Amino acid sequence: MNDIAELKQFVEVHGRILGIPRERLRQVLRRIRHDQDGEPGSWAREWTEAGVELERRGRELEAGRHFNIARFPFVDGPARAQAQERNVASFNRWRSGQSSGIRRLDLDLPAGRVRCWAAGLDAKGGELRPVLLLSGGIVSVKEQFGPILARASRLGVAIVATEMPGVGENAQRYTADSHRMVPDLLDALGDRADVSRTYALMMSFSGHLALRAALHDKRLRGVITAGAPIREFFTDTVWRQNIPRVTVDTLAHLTGEEPATVLQHMTDWALTPQELASLEVPVAYTASGRDEIIPPGDRLLLEQQVRELRMLVHDDVHGSPSHVAESRLWSLRSALEMLGGYAPQRAALGAALSVLRTRQRAAEAFARRAAVRESSG
Repeated sequence: MNDIAELKQFVEVHGRILGIPRERLRQVLRRIRHDQDGEPGSWAREWTEAGVELERRGRELEAGRHFNIARFPFVDGPARAQAQERNVASFNRWRSGQSSGIRRLDLDLPAGRVRCWAAGLDAKGGELRPVLLLSGGIVSVKEQFGPILARASRLGVAIVATEMPGVGENAQRYTADSHRMVPDLLDALGDRADVSRTYALMMSFSGHLALRAALHDKRLRGVITAGAPIREFFTDTVWRQNIPRVTVDTLAHLTGEEPATVLQHMTDWALTPQELASLEVPVAYTASGRDEIIPPGDRLLLEQQVRELRMLVHDDVHGSPSHVAESRLWSLRSALEMLGGYAPQRAALGAALSVLRTRQRAAEAFARRAAVRESSG
């Protein structure tokens, strides 16, 4: 059973990343009193019922986001299992009504079955497209990437959205060797896309997998990530003591370890300075200046060791929930810049990013002036 106060705290981040309005989040959260599986007033039941309400109105993508939160942070009983199934079914109905060509992709890999959503895998004029591989962190399912998948044809790439081992429909176990999922997945895609030009847009803990995979697989030509653990997350025993319980419990669930020992179990998963220095691919990394999960030393190590690094830093907590739109645009543009070409798409993303930042600066200036007026009044 999860701590409700902590779930409510972290779902503010997760919900904003999913694009659920803050007032809607708070409206549902007010109905939640406990985490007893499936009971009235419980986490999974209230979020599921909120999703069903939207589902009845034909708003499948929004409904799926609510089912996504209902299964948060991981499936630990029948109610969250049902929410996970509803999330996938809702997404499937949404994508069936689109003309974007998103399709299901079930891959039986050496470590277990991985289910994906993909778009743009069909060759255009006989030419296979480069791959943009998407994955979220330890609490994020692939269905959240629907809007990006729908843009595959406009971006001119093949997009494959998957999940961390143990998350959603990924049947693999999260282990020290989980980075091998990436080359195994590319092997399975070899006749449907130009996997020799693969760019991993993999967030948080899946970003750690992508960086390790890039050390060994030259088909990975760039890594774009955010809030990924690098070294000190795994090795700093003092920092370890303050990592949120929801993070520790989720890692324990995915690895099959006990919460009391899971972080110690992962100590050897740290990337070394030598490994980071040997990376031959560009890395784009979004960092949160007040990250409560990833220690600041991980960002510093990247800056010291990675030879081709672009860094975007927000004054925010893990996931930078107040900067979701900016981070998303910056990450997509970084991926296209690594690919080379794609001038119209890069220009459009750059223009949108510029407009967004102008609006943010104006809003921040207005807030500062209002604060000054209030303090002097």
